[in-house]
This record gives sequence, structure tokens and C-alpha cells, in this order.
Amino acid sequence: MARRKSTKIAKSVEAAGEKLAEVPGISPNPMTNLLLTDLVLRGGGQIMRHAVERTLLGTKYSKDKAKNIVKGRSMVQTIVGTALARIATRSVPGAIIVGGGMLAKTLYDRKQGEKAAKSKGARKVQQQAAAGAEESDPIAT
Repeated sequence: MARRKSTKIAKSVEAAGEKLAEVPGISPNPMTNLLLTDLVLRGGGQIMRHAVERTLLGTKYSKDKAKNIVKGRSMVQTIVGTALARIATRSVPGAIIVGGGMLAKTLYDRKQGEKAAKSKGARKVQQQAAAGAEESDPIAT
């Protein structure tokens, strides 16, 4: 049995939509407004993502080291991470493939042994933090 939408809520949503339609964009060109909106959303998303990553890394590493780890990520790492996330979120088969790859990598790391996997991972994290410490960032994130 489906619930009927409240007419009060529907009227409020409609009124809000009408008000939003009246708000002028930054530019008279709608494509420019779309581009600017996209840039703002992506930039804000990146700043938020970096803050969350730093916070999560801050539970294991110092605040400065966590910041350097995030800052030291290479372009290849960024592109691969973005591509995998996009593949995983666009389709169920993509999610299965990416999830299966993550499971395979985890099992491979466990097969190597805890000590070997930890030392290899710690070495790579240290290298990434060193690269981040050397890099100058015009936007402090």
C-alpha cells in the first residue's frame, strides 16, 4: 500500500522550485553557470575528501605526517583511485570487479605474512609522506 504524498509538502516543494527558478545565475549563459557550479562542487568535494582522509590517517599518524601523506599522493594514484571509484559506482558488475580486486589484494597481502606486508606498506607510506613534505601546496588543505 503506497502512501499518499502530503499536499502541504508538495506545495512547499513546488514553491521552493519556483523561487529557485527566479534566482539569476552568475552569468547570463547557462553553460557557464553549469561549468562554475561543477568546479565549485568538485573543489569543495576535494577539500572535504582531503579533510576526511587526514582525519582518518590522524588516528594512526601525527597530524603533520597525515597531511603530508595526503599531499604526497601522485597523479597516477589519484587517477587510479578516481577510475576505480567510478567503475565501482556505475554498475553492479563494476562493483563486483573492483570489490573482487580489493579482496584479492587483501588475500595476497595476508599470504605474504603480516610482518612483510606491514613493512612494505609502511615503507610506501613513508615515501609518500616524504614526497608530500617536499611539495609546496598553494592551497593549505
